[in-house]
Amino acid sequence: MLNRREFLRSWAAGIGVMAMSPEEVLENIIALGRATEGISAEEMAKDEDYWFHVQMAFNVDRNIINFNQGTIQTGLRIVEEAVRRHSEFSGSAGWHSMSIIAKEIESCRRRLGYHLGCDPEELVICRGGTEAGHIILLGLDLKRGDEIITTNQDYPRLVSALRQREKREGIVLKMVKLPSPPVPLDLFYNLVAEQITSRTKAILVCHLTHYSGQMAPIRRLAELCRSKGIELIVDGAHGFMHIPFKLADLGCDYYTASLHKWLLAPPGNGLLRIPKDRIPKVWPLTPPWTDNPNDIRRFEDVGTRTPANRVAIAEAITFNEGIGIERKAARLRYLKDRWVNRLKQYPQVKFYTSLDPSESCGLVTFRVEGLEMRKLTQHLIDKYGIVVSHITHPDGLIDGIRVVINICHTIREIDFFADVMEDITKKGQIV
Repeated sequence: MLNRREFLRSWAAGIGVMAMSPEEVLENIIALGRATEGISAEEMAKDEDYWFHVQMAFNVDRNIINFNQGTIQTGLRIVEEAVRRHSEFSGSAGWHSMSIIAKEIESCRRRLGYHLGCDPEELVICRGGTEAGHIILLGLDLKRGDEIITTNQDYPRLVSALRQREKREGIVLKMVKLPSPPVPLDLFYNLVAEQITSRTKAILVCHLTHYSGQMAPIRRLAELCRSKGIELIVDGAHGFMHIPFKLADLGCDYYTASLHKWLLAPPGNGLLRIPKDRIPKVWPLTPPWTDNPNDIRRFEDVGTRTPANRVAIAEAITFNEGIGIERKAARLRYLKDRWVNRLKQYPQVKFYTSLDPSESCGLVTFRVEGLEMRKLTQHLIDKYGIVVSHITHPDGLIDGIRVVINICHTIREIDFFADVMEDITKKGQIV
């Protein structure tokens, strides 16, 4: 009988991995996943033979090392093919063919509900994480003087929605001033709890922030909110399909996600979970043609839009299922630790992200003291083809570069980045 490594190699040799179609690559990944059942996620995270097959699923330019996977992630070949296929079909007979394919969105809703751990009839499939957040933040029924609490490290596009309500309707936005990250979770909790009054109606926090991957003590905040009749909204743009969890683990009321990030779905997809008993109480962002106040789809009526990029969510779900969220998160942590462990030995390297494995995964923000981070960001792309994000905070809490890796990345790419950063750090200058 072949051992696991021999099986992987014989599979690659027999099929010819580089020549596989996207469908064959996905079938390969699923088969390899079954063949390696029972092996721990941590052990599989180090198996380069296995992850080579996964890397073949991506449409990626290997002349560029894209570590800016936090804005939008590298495309899956099978997802891109599905969008083209569905676009051609839905355009073949106008409204008639669009209405046929639109029914398949319900399958996506069911499968997303399974992975999030909620009733699919509580899930809005919308046009992105920002719209998901705006639906709930602009849809809560509030009156003048009601308070909403958020933090100075939450996503600016969602904070802007609350600023508009503050100006237009007279609600009170209370901004918790968190210190420079990483913020200890006990301190995070206490700073938020101190702002609660009898007029507090809702709290908005990120599952992981886009600035640094700072996690919030969501479970503790959820319990506090429940005891005081406050609704908890979680921005999960960098949570869903990045780290393993179910909504029951968090206990929050509302959860939003950008599906083009860690799920690897086509751009223009997001979700929002609204508990069934709240569906009639939230105002739709765009009023539906006919309104059934108990139907979650009342939040999806935004006029004519192609269903092609939505039904292609199914391919992204299948890809993630073929790997498994535990293995995926373990691989991301393994790759992250590989470069982080080399840089953390230098005292001039400051991390804005907790290096505790329970509080971080594939997103890390750091700076090298004495160097200009904006200049370093440009230098990395110009000289080495390494794409990172220059991250700053308006209050001066952060000035660094954000590295967001993906399972499409190779060990060689990770090590090359570490080599470059070590050389720059040792020299103390950008040349």
